[in-house]
Formats: sequence, C-alpha cells, structure tokens
Amino acid sequence: MTDQLQPMPDDWQRALAVVAHPDDLEYGCAAAVADWTDGGRDVAYLLVTRGEAGMDTLDPATCGPLREQEQRDGAAVVGVSTVDFLDHKDGVIEYGVALRRDIAAAIRRHRPELLITLNHHDTWRSGDDRYWNTPDHVAVGRATLDAAADAGNRWIFPELVEQGLKPWGGIRWVAVAGSPEPTHAADASAGLERSVRSLLAHRTYIEALTDEDPETYCRTFLTGNAQALAPRFGGRPAVGFELFTR
Repeated sequence: MTDQLQPMPDDWQRALAVVAHPDDLEYGCAAAVADWTDGGRDVAYLLVTRGEAGMDTLDPATCGPLREQEQRDGAAVVGVSTVDFLDHKDGVIEYGVALRRDIAAAIRRHRPELLITLNHHDTWRSGDDRYWNTPDHVAVGRATLDAAADAGNRWIFPELVEQGLKPWGGIRWVAVAGSPEPTHAADASAGLERSVRSLLAHRTYIEALTDEDPETYCRTFLTGNAQALAPRFGGRPAVGFELFTR
C-alpha cells in the first residue's frame, strides 16, 4: 500500500484506550500516547484481562499480578496514570453483550472524545507477510467499536444509568492501532524513545518471549514499525491507525 496517511486529529482533550492484554498498547501505539500526554491531553487505559495466560513459565495466579504491575509501569513512562483492569479471562475473551457492556461502562466513566483500540481484523500485516490475529484482539477490538455506539444510547444497558453512568455520545473518532488497513498516522519522532522504555517495562514477559536482549528487541521492533510507515507519512517515523469517524 502506498497511499499517503493523513495526520491524526488533534482537536481533542480526552482519550480512552481499550485493549485485551498488558503490552498491547506498548507494542501498538505508545509513541503516539507519549506525544499526546506531553501536549497536555488526558489518556486513560482499560485492559480487558490481566494477561495471566501469557507466560508458559508462570501459573496465572502469579503471572496476572506481575503483568498488571508491568502494565502500570509501562503506562507511567508515557504519561498515563489511569490504568483500569476488567476480569475477563486471558485467552478466552468472548465477544458479546457482557463485553460490550463493560466497555460501554468505561466509556461513560471516562467520557472520551477519542477511543483507541487494537487491530480487530482477522490478520496482521508485516511487509508482504500476513499473520493470523488472536481471538482476544478480534473480540476486544470489535466490541470496542460497537461499545462506542452503545455508550451513547440510554436504552442499551439501562442498568448503567441506574448505576449513575449517564450516556456519553461524545466520541468523535475510534482509532484502531496495528490495523493492516491504516488511514491515518501520528508522528512517532518525539515519543519513540519513550515507547521503547514503555515496552521494556514488560521485561519479565519479553524475557519469556525471546532470548534476544530485551532492549535490543524493543528498539528493533518499534523502530522498524515506525520507519516502515515513514514513506507514507512525509518521511517521518509514524504510528498508524485505521480511523473511524463517529
């Protein structure tokens, strides 16, 4: 694909990022988040699981709290202090009403203008290669897209109103990081170094994932992704998003 990517909108103040696992945002768009928070914008994270099934060498009861703390540490590096977790089970997240309700509730609490999630498509693309996506990413991405509408409709999940969560129809865009069909991009130049440190905060997970030096692994992965989009974004390293207008 050679179409030029449009700049991400910048006339917003609050964003909520909803993903399945700890590290999804660090692999996906932390460089953009760093730049946004540096500019005074408020970004909050919602993790649908605690990533407890992510490491074969650790049982879930030990792995979950460890990965939760690594996520909080990684978020702090890019200026995010609000990190909430749901209790859906890692690896077996089910798309459905329960998931939509939980995400809609978070949207009503945080009242974002920009909603961010991770690739909801069946596949990932890297160069000419395609890779099958995981069910968790697909379920959370699609539920987030649907919950953007659910959050603004008082007749969907009326129990949330009874809990004091009034409808929020103020989402203007939903941005999908890691999409194989990006339409927009954020300049990664200023935030790239902090995104490396943010992903490196997931050191225990990365050390279980690869024998490569963790910092080298993080830097190579994130720099490579950012530079791959540069020809479509004026030569600047970039974080790509598929942007849906609400």
